[in-house]
Amino acid sequence: MAEMTKVAERTDMKRLTRMTTFAAAALVCLLVWPLAAQQAPDRSKAPAPGPAQGVKLPPIQKRALANGLPVWIVEMPKVPVVQVNLIVRAGAATDPAGKYGLASFTSDMLDEGAGARDALELADAIEFLGISISTGSTWDASTVGLFSPVSRLDDALPLMADVALHPSFSEAEVERLRQERLTSLLQQRDNASVLASQGFSRMVYGPRHRYGAMAMGNNVSNGEMTAQEIRAFHAQYYQPQNSHLLVVGDVKPDAILPKLEKAFGGWKNGATPMVPALDAAPQHAAKQIYLIDRPGAAQSQIRIGWIGVPRNTPDYYVLDVLNTVLGGSFTSRLNQNLRERNGYSYGARSTFDMRSAAGPFFASAGVQTDKTVESLREFFIELNGIRQPIPAEELDRAKNYLALGFPAGFETTGSVAAQMGELVVYGLSESLFTEYVGKIQAVTVADAERAANQYIQPDKFAVIVVGDLSRIEQPIRAANLGPVRVVPVDDVLK
Repeated sequence: MAEMTKVAERTDMKRLTRMTTFAAAALVCLLVWPLAAQQAPDRSKAPAPGPAQGVKLPPIQKRALANGLPVWIVEMPKVPVVQVNLIVRAGAATDPAGKYGLASFTSDMLDEGAGARDALELADAIEFLGISISTGSTWDASTVGLFSPVSRLDDALPLMADVALHPSFSEAEVERLRQERLTSLLQQRDNASVLASQGFSRMVYGPRHRYGAMAMGNNVSNGEMTAQEIRAFHAQYYQPQNSHLLVVGDVKPDAILPKLEKAFGGWKNGATPMVPALDAAPQHAAKQIYLIDRPGAAQSQIRIGWIGVPRNTPDYYVLDVLNTVLGGSFTSRLNQNLRERNGYSYGARSTFDMRSAAGPFFASAGVQTDKTVESLREFFIELNGIRQPIPAEELDRAKNYLALGFPAGFETTGSVAAQMGELVVYGLSESLFTEYVGKIQAVTVADAERAANQYIQPDKFAVIVVGDLSRIEQPIRAANLGPVRVVPVDDVLK
């Protein structure tokens, strides 16, 4: 009976404790509630954005291998992975005349068998290690990339080195890849977006300039490419003196350099590669509408623009802000007009495609076939309107969009390596990373107006429209938007 009494007393004590706690909590709520009510957030307007933060990266630690190959290392120790990129300064712009697509073909062949392994054996070895090895080519460079856990790096680096330095270029694999590329080119004849982009390049740069043809070349060049020519291109340009090695991840320079030396130290230089400089193309001088027939197309693909600027332009930051206002973000003028306000398109945009030489500037969209003329008019309203002073509030939004989004380009080892690759390819200062936000925020309304009037001149633009000409040609001619010329598909793709 005494034991039961003790149990009852403990139960009562627990109940009393819970009641006391509840009462205390209720009293706190009653005391805090008036203060909380006084500090309720103002939801009548969006909160002002905070100040944009610059990017503070670990320093780029610069080394070199015994053969002279430069090595840049950035330590990112939080996750035990590493990205290793080999940058070779040879891209589509390096293709010799008549061999367009050679750099692209060479890059595509690198992982189709290398060292002592054929294509399947190489793929099996990569999969077994749980790593990835990628190859790619742009207008200005070719890249071999390795992403690996640090624990697998000793086995992964020799595979990467084989891919970059000792590709097989077997006749059988060249022929297989050739058929894939020819099939892709055939499919592009039915892709209105590809036809519009390539038609724009051809009409703006002309048939004799490298930028006037596709990076992967055409049916003729791909059909004639030989394994011997691919080997010669690789031997000429894939050399330590023409390359750069970037390492980003959970590594220390003193630990990673011996591994890199073992994998790449035996790579020898040959004759100094001559990287040809592209001649300047004459600027498109007068507005001209070019129509390309795509029978039965439900949409018209539109490209409007001319030759823009190279990556090393001193107006880089101004143009970045200007283009963000015009067509570089979802809330840009072009997208708000053609998509949100008029519903003619799923999306409209503009871009300055900056390369080593002056790349194109163009505005683009896929629009409803029955709204092609209306869309063209709206494009020119915005292209002419951007030449007027931009309201300060709108310019500030564009600058904040760029400045606040800039750190997102440095979140992973791969993205940091990609940013470093741009420094290497275009010879830019690494201070770009710390200066970017400040220089973006320093752009003024007057800067943007000057740049718009210099680089955006709609009365001189090329206008390419790919669509069903049976439905759009006569309305476009009747609209008197400019002189009209019909361009055969074969003239675009050859």
